[in-house]
Amino acid sequence: MTGSDATPSFRLAYVPGVTPTKWVRIWNERLPDVPLTLVAVTAGEAFGLLRDGGADAGFVRLPVDGADLSAIPLYTETTVVVVPKDHVVAAVDEVSVEDLADELVLHPLDDTLGWERPPGQPAKERPATTGDAVELVAAGIGVLVVPQSLARLHHRKDLTYRPLTGAPGSRVALAWPQELTTDLVEHFIGIVRGRTVNSSRTTAPDPAAKVQPTAKAKAKAQAKRTDAGGTARKPTAGKPGGRNPRSGAGTAKPAKRGKPRRRS
Repeated sequence: MTGSDATPSFRLAYVPGVTPTKWVRIWNERLPDVPLTLVAVTAGEAFGLLRDGGADAGFVRLPVDGADLSAIPLYTETTVVVVPKDHVVAAVDEVSVEDLADELVLHPLDDTLGWERPPGQPAKERPATTGDAVELVAAGIGVLVVPQSLARLHHRKDLTYRPLTGAPGSRVALAWPQELTTDLVEHFIGIVRGRTVNSSRTTAPDPAAKVQPTAKAKAKAQAKRTDAGGTARKPTAGKPGGRNPRSGAGTAKPAKRGKPRRRS
């Protein structure tokens, strides 16, 4: 089977914490004949997967580590601190980085916030993953600062989290290899950017589809049918009947009086 005979498909990578459900649903509605395959990947492996052709595009966390990848920033997540439910932080609505000065703050190797050193007191060893760090928090060893989506992903009944002010936020973006901006990639970009199905850069509308008339158009058509039946329309209250007096037709305007001539 040649490349031109192969059935088209689209592979979409996504890092932990990102939920691509909405965009996948729109894709399936607009391109039902092009299957979309989801590829779960860690934040550290996402860029290599795109470069190696393991995915056509992917939801990643910024910054992108090279000029060969294009990226469209989508949103910045709220940063939270994960603590045990009986921790003093659980009693307030939000905390600042200064409030964690005396806390042991875990810093996993797969940290996505991009800071060299989190606030508070550093642990002797860095956990390998965010999941490992969450287990340590549950054991009462320290607290953890992460994007809110990761706190939800690793939710435990004995833990909670609160927004943390003064901390960097994790930015999520759609990325793809710059030299492989295919038509399918362009179509997915349009979906993510919210372009409608009638956009000039997406699938063309069906010319056979019926266009529903607006309420104004329906009223105008009804008025024409009434005139054709011999029944005159009633003038709008407060306005004269007949044609618009500004058009020069209808009620005649009184002639202007000239300047009287002086008798000799």
